[in-house]
Amino acid sequence: MKFLLWLLLLVFCWPLALLALVLYPIVWLISIPFRIVGITFEALFAFLKTLLFLPSRVLSGKERAVPGR
Repeated sequence: MKFLLWLLLLVFCWPLALLALVLYPIVWLISIPFRIVGITFEALFAFLKTLLFLPSRVLSGKERAVPGR
């Protein structure tokens, strides 16, 4: 779908389509550090959530269903 939209843009406004073709890899490279930071924060928040809910899981006494047992 993106390719078809790019072809449509190429037909109607070829300088803008060529600029988008050149700038897309640059924008992708610039966004890599932000993705890494996002993945890191997501993992940090998941760890904190697990750490905060650990006492309630230990005190509840319920065993979790484990597949294969």
